[in-house]
Amino acid sequence: MDKIDIKSLNEVELLGLMNDLNQPKFRAAQLFKWLQQGIEGFDEMTNIPKSLRDALKEKCYIANVSIVKKFVSKIDGTVKYVYELFDGERIESVVMKYEHGYTVCISTQVGCRMGCSFCASGLDGLFRNLTPSEMLAQITKAQQDNGIRISNVVMMGMGEPLDNFSNSVKFLQLVSCDNGLNIGLRHISLSTSGVVSRIKDLKDYNFPITLSISLHAPNDEIRSSMMKVNKKWGVDELLAACKEYQGVTTRRISFEYALIEGVNDSDACADELAKKLRGLMCHVNIIPANPVKENSFKKPDMNKIIHFKERLIKKGINATVRRTLGADIDASCGQLRRKVKEGIGSENLQ
Repeated sequence: MDKIDIKSLNEVELLGLMNDLNQPKFRAAQLFKWLQQGIEGFDEMTNIPKSLRDALKEKCYIANVSIVKKFVSKIDGTVKYVYELFDGERIESVVMKYEHGYTVCISTQVGCRMGCSFCASGLDGLFRNLTPSEMLAQITKAQQDNGIRISNVVMMGMGEPLDNFSNSVKFLQLVSCDNGLNIGLRHISLSTSGVVSRIKDLKDYNFPITLSISLHAPNDEIRSSMMKVNKKWGVDELLAACKEYQGVTTRRISFEYALIEGVNDSDACADELAKKLRGLMCHVNIIPANPVKENSFKKPDMNKIIHFKERLIKKGINATVRRTLGADIDASCGQLRRKVKEGIGSENLQ
């Protein structure tokens, strides 16, 4: 598409566009505010002259998402969406309600190239990166559809945010703008499979976000069998980058650990994990493995899950078991998109 993705522009870039169109500077702030509200078209900008709206239509486009499928959990009200993008590609997003407010889990890519064996998102590979505007649109669409304000964002949906580095950084800058959605960076979590080179780049921005590492194993032997990325950057190199990142940002790091029966749930794994994480200000988020039909992974029984958690705590590592939300509407990332693609319905569809 040759037109400008106007919703991905910051206020400084919009000033440049207004200058090119011989418009007064204050129009940039007006445009930015409209765009961050999630409008569908330029004609909704009621305080913008028609001549400028027409010029913008010729030069720019507004990236939006449309709802293809919506699933609402009968258990806890969690809402899951399959969104369609301008080119027909589809992504997933999830809205969860907590005591502190609403959290949205957004996608950063269509598909994923990481190829983690326990995750459905990358089963078909990577199709393309999402733009900052397409990440923002997932939030605004969810707010509009549910009549709510989103207060927290987790970049943990489809895709690897650090494999789409520049767009993810731009999204973080835009979503936290005072004149935009104004979601504080301390209320945003970014999850990565462990792209070490980009973790080092991210630390230079010193964003006060929560960095969440998909670790899932205490050593290279197990992790490499589950995650292709570990063959490039091993566990020790990854944890060294985390220490370097924490040295700059002083932020606690979260480690995601999908507990899989007979793979990474032994006492030896818990002990080795505790030893590797010693010295880091961190938290281990234990995730009972989600079933994916393309593999044979199973989650341990609850007694073993609790035992693993308690063993970490006894060794000085803060750990909790993730609360399961939306269990009746395809909990695993990527599964919902694949089912819609395959034409499989759901009784929870709205």
